[in-house]
Amino acid sequence: MTTSVKQLMEAANAAVPRITPAQAKEMIAEGSTLVVDVRDAPEVEKSGKVPGAIHVSRGMLEFRADPETPYHDKNFAKDKTVILYCASGGRSALGGKVLKDMGYPNVYNLGAFKDWAESGGAIDKPIEPDM
Repeated sequence: MTTSVKQLMEAANAAVPRITPAQAKEMIAEGSTLVVDVRDAPEVEKSGKVPGAIHVSRGMLEFRADPETPYHDKNFAKDKTVILYCASGGRSALGGKVLKDMGYPNVYNLGAFKDWAESGGAIDKPIEPDM
């Protein structure tokens, strides 16, 4: 039996709660929160990212989150709250579902980076190359 993207998205959205930028700001302020930008590098370079967020492209998320891989990122810990975001909320929902499947209990989908920016959320701007 095959699964469609629509079905994958429905399962991800059912498993990973969507939060507002205001809720994300509160969680970040409470501490012990890991914010993960799962967009591709050119997207992050163009628009910047949430301050303190780590960038892990969606394709590397499982490898960075699993302590058994040589690619593990020590920022990932199952006792932290994890907030993911991307350009529209799709990749962050799918990534959040994978983290839940890997045993991360407190995972949330912030959705679109533009929603964070439009809500007045702080942004670490990309570094402008010297001309």
